[in-house]
Amino acid sequence: MRFSTVVLAAGTSSRMQGRHKLLLPIAGEPVVRHTVRSLLESGPEEVVIVTGFNGRAVFDALSDLPVRFQPNPRYEEGQMTSVAAGVAILSVPCDAIMVCLADQVLLAPDDYRALAEVYVSMSRGSIVVPHFQGQRGNPVLFSASHTPEVASGRKNIGCRKLIADHPEEVFVFNARHDRYTVDLDTPEDYERILARWNRSAPLRAA
Repeated sequence: MRFSTVVLAAGTSSRMQGRHKLLLPIAGEPVVRHTVRSLLESGPEEVVIVTGFNGRAVFDALSDLPVRFQPNPRYEEGQMTSVAAGVAILSVPCDAIMVCLADQVLLAPDDYRALAEVYVSMSRGSIVVPHFQGQRGNPVLFSASHTPEVASGRKNIGCRKLIADHPEEVFVFNARHDRYTVDLDTPEDYERILARWNRSAPLRAA
């Protein structure tokens, strides 16, 4: 199954008390770089990074990686504009599109591959949404057949509205861990994620 990815990296980090969360260091690299490297290792056809706030710094953190960049001048209007901007410029043929958050630094390549495997094996539907203990997570993976609807400059429906408009197409993937539901919004989140990263360091090095 061929999947491409859109990484949402345009947000303002409004709850980080003046720091840009995607550039915060973890093990010597910015958060966004860890996220994108894990995505690349999962085997997508194409990776598009949607930038907005502090876009030049995000570009600089990733410029040596095999990704494409799409600035979103409307990023302050909400995440749905970034989803539309990223999906609209995908150019490599694929079966499904994975919309990813740039701050989900704890997700490993196997976590992204697991979503793709669920998509292939699910008995119904065209949209995969991970959950953990009843909490909805990310990324969301949907059939490329939804591209015109999601990419429409008029609708800007984003993933939330896609899910709401097509409940019969949603397949819930009940994950065995919470990594799909962990993102980074506040200084407290950063401290918790750093602690988890450091605890798992021996496993990653093994």
